[in-house]
Amino acid sequence: MAEETFSIENKDLSFVEAEFVNVKNSTVRGIEGSRVEMQQVAALSVDGEKIDVTQGASGILRGIDVSINQSAAGVVVGNNAQLNFAFSPVTVAKDNTSMTRSAAVLVAAKEARLENSATVLLMAGKVEGNVTTLLNAKTALCLGAMIGGVLGFMSLFRK
Repeated sequence: MAEETFSIENKDLSFVEAEFVNVKNSTVRGIEGSRVEMQQVAALSVDGEKIDVTQGASGILRGIDVSINQSAAGVVVGNNAQLNFAFSPVTVAKDNTSMTRSAAVLVAAKEARLENSATVLLMAGKVEGNVTTLLNAKTALCLGAMIGGVLGFMSLFRK
């Protein structure tokens, strides 16, 4: 069985599907492949087993191992997620999340290793490293109960 490799540079494409995908300085709506490497790429949706993004912007990244370096991604979903000097509003990992000098709004993982990173809400079974978190699981639960109580009280006056 021959391995299929697809390399793109300085293109604007709709959809790319191959075993190995290497994209540079391009825009792509969708990418699907086992091994996806992107450098200075804007992509809407990327699906793959191993995804590496350097200086790129992505809407949704779904894979087993996802790594973003100096990049931004709307949603990162995978077994293992690694963010280096990156931003992702939502990062969900089945096993491990590793963040170095990165920021995220929501991080959910079995284990989280964060070095000099910031999150708004961090949910993890085990947390290691230096992280600034606005909400943890307990404060998020208290905030939700407080907002629910205020909205319930205000609904009494609506009638």
